[in-house]
Amino acid sequence: MARKRTTTLFRELLARPGIVRSVGAHDCFTARILEREGFETVFIGGFGTSASRLGMPDLNLITMTEMAEAVRRMAACVSIPVVADGDTGHGGIANVVRTVREFESAGAAGILLEDQVAPKRCGHFAGKEVIPAEEMVLKLKAALQARSDPDFVIIARTDAREPRGLDDAIARANLYGDAGADCVFIEAPRSVEELEAIPRRVAHPLLVNMLTGGATPALPVPELERMGYRIAVFPIESLLVTLHAVRDLARALLRDGSVEAVGDRMASFDEVKDLLGLQEYLSLGDTLSRR
Repeated sequence: MARKRTTTLFRELLARPGIVRSVGAHDCFTARILEREGFETVFIGGFGTSASRLGMPDLNLITMTEMAEAVRRMAACVSIPVVADGDTGHGGIANVVRTVREFESAGAAGILLEDQVAPKRCGHFAGKEVIPAEEMVLKLKAALQARSDPDFVIIARTDAREPRGLDDAIARANLYGDAGADCVFIEAPRSVEELEAIPRRVAHPLLVNMLTGGATPALPVPELERMGYRIAVFPIESLLVTLHAVRDLARALLRDGSVEAVGDRMASFDEVKDLLGLQEYLSLGDTLSRR
């Protein structure tokens, strides 16, 4: 039986009852852990990729081709759908067309496109600005036309909440959904009341971003599902955990000259080899010789 495309798998996840949970993976190793632990999709964001690939903040410093290559590597190492952050499409309408084609070719199951001006910044940073809603609609129409696989998911994000208020953000989300976006996303609502209001007033499938320490209150996934959200993304939490763990390791080694103090928080070497599929590679010769 032919294996389903990850675009089709992601479509099916969105269509079934219940909320889809996703965690941002800042590298391929993290993505493999998330798949092994049972997540059905993984998110690759600009924040985590800028941090892990460049050691730089999320200020539009990563290029489209760098991001597409990161998507390609991640999609090749997991079998679950990879949903990729396309930022503003890395430019105007023509850039959006190329970005969608490159991300789809790289193996992404979907892409997020946002209405910030360029250069954009992390959605939970202050000082954001947005382009006219009509310009974003044209970008979305270009994205929809550019995809070759109709199951490739286009997620439209608006950052209008901070500079223009919640009413404008909701109007944009509905406009973008009406223009054909498969899912919409209002970045950085400021209260539980706003989180509750958005699903009541937006007539399209909704993604919600639960960035720890960001502008939006962090709520449990079941509560977000009750409100009416279809996807809950935890975008940089793997990065936050990694910083904490590696910092503890560094401090233990500098202080004690050994890793004993953090030994109970370390995976075994065998676990790592198993996660990476070492034995499959080592047995390739034997497998091929039996055919």
